[in-house]
Amino acid sequence: MRRAMVELAELGLAETNGKDGKHQIWNLTVAGQKALAEGNELPPRPKAGTGAKAVRAGLGPHGVAVTDMILAYTDTVLSGDRECLTDWQVEVNHAIKETGLSFNTDAVLAAPTKTSEVRLFELDNGTMSQARLAKEVWDYERYAGHRAWEGARGTNGSTYPFWQRHRYTRSERFPLLYVVLAGKEEHLLDNRRQALAADVKGITVAVWVNTLPRLQRGEPWYEIGIDDPDRRRRRYPEPAGR
Repeated sequence: MRRAMVELAELGLAETNGKDGKHQIWNLTVAGQKALAEGNELPPRPKAGTGAKAVRAGLGPHGVAVTDMILAYTDTVLSGDRECLTDWQVEVNHAIKETGLSFNTDAVLAAPTKTSEVRLFELDNGTMSQARLAKEVWDYERYAGHRAWEGARGTNGSTYPFWQRHRYTRSERFPLLYVVLAGKEEHLLDNRRQALAADVKGITVAVWVNTLPRLQRGEPWYEIGIDDPDRRRRRYPEPAGR
């Protein structure tokens, strides 16, 4: 959060306004307020969906909502245990060149556990279609299901999960995906949550969903996907040897 606010301050979009204990109080400058007011998210959004680049691209509301999501998560889920959060990034690209799959994760929080080193976050600010939102969630299963082949030419060789070798090397399980819904009245967000659960039924990666208001109140998440590496491996074909 501090890193993002410093970047916005360097662009003249935010400034400090005193402190609350040890923590600085931040607010938007006139230029920042104008950038936010003129944001008007445009689907599909460019690759710069959050952070300083997003504000310049006119995607202020989405960037602010992502920040609100991270703050709410750390205040509620990680309350009293913030030391476990070692780092975070926004707009993290996940891509597999061989298949052409490429998508950006709104936020990746480094909070190591015994089985996983990060937690993935997608924020829907109510601007994308239900079908597109479901596709974004299914992209994570496609990414998790891809396996790569290794071995000398002419041998049987073996395969391995692409993500475990090339992205999250200290994780035993594919990271949990959190989907947060915002940007609409709460009853409409609940409708989107239920529709998303139906659209991703049977997915083989762990997916939890919540609305931003519920998250800010510290209310429980809804589990709509369960990590199942065995079923995932059966679902996606093994790569051919060389």
